[in-house]
Amino acid sequence: MSDSIMSVDKYTYRVEWSAEDQVHVARCLEFPSLGAHGKSAIVALKEIERVVTASIKWMAENGEAIPEPFGMKAYKGNLTLRIPAELHRSIAVASAEQGVSINQYILAKIAR
Repeated sequence: MSDSIMSVDKYTYRVEWSAEDQVHVARCLEFPSLGAHGKSAIVALKEIERVVTASIKWMAENGEAIPEPFGMKAYKGNLTLRIPAELHRSIAVASAEQGVSINQYILAKIAR
């Protein structure tokens, strides 16, 4: 078994209750097309881990790129964002009113 297959526990999982289906639904954020369900959150989580393991094995056998877990990626801390000119102006004014840079203003807003 390769290291990438064994790293299934490094991926980011979310489990939610589906009132419509009356089951817990589990997803892996690095594999957005995959899903699994179970009668309990633990069962759903174990099932999505099984599905991710099988998908990684299949991808490796077929020479496909396997997504890197979010927790293992290196992020630079730079984000390029395109916004309408009027919104840019509004942010510039608001940041000037608060006596901070646009970067500090936006960071404070998204950190909430």
